Amino acid sequence: MKFLETKLKGAYVISLEPFEDERGLFARTFCKEEFKQIGHKKDFVQFNHSITLQKGTIRGLHYQLSPKSEIKLIRCVKGKAFDVIIDIRRNSPTFLQFLCLELAEENMKMIYLPEGFAHGFQTLEDDTHLIYHHSNSQNILFERGIRYNDPRLAIKWPLEVSIISNKDKSYPFLKEEFLGMEV
Repeated sequence: MKFLETKLKGAYVISLEPFEDERGLFARTFCKEEFKQIGHKKDFVQFNHSITLQKGTIRGLHYQLSPKSEIKLIRCVKGKAFDVIIDIRRNSPTFLQFLCLELAEENMKMIYLPEGFAHGFQTLEDDTHLIYHHSNSQNILFERGIRYNDPRLAIKWPLEVSIISNKDKSYPFLKEEFLGMEV
């Protein structure tokens, strides 16, 4: 695996290094020893698989408050997604800055988010599958979100929105006094 630090401290784009032969392909997606080089110390306690049927669907922008904040490792295993991560750490020099990248079955990239980030994506193809590793279990009492079309962020989603859940489209816009999360 190759770890590329992003402009958002603690967030990494990870490129897999597949081994290919006449049988097909093999690639390691996690190794505790290799992840130590980026300071990863927590265990992943929950793995999720999302299947999004329709191109243009948006999921997010989700996060969990402390003490249930999560480190996430996300990979697209089928299809293609426009992935967005937002630094919402209160004292971060990149507070409210975001990063967009394409996660796709073909590019085999993963994104690593430290605690204190919001995450969302838009599918660029029908039948897109993402696998998530979480360092904390889902807890609805600590779940929060940021509206996908928040004018303060002005994220340029590549496609017209085809589907978004009522929950995701009802998240509030960020208020000027939003201070972020303590992590």
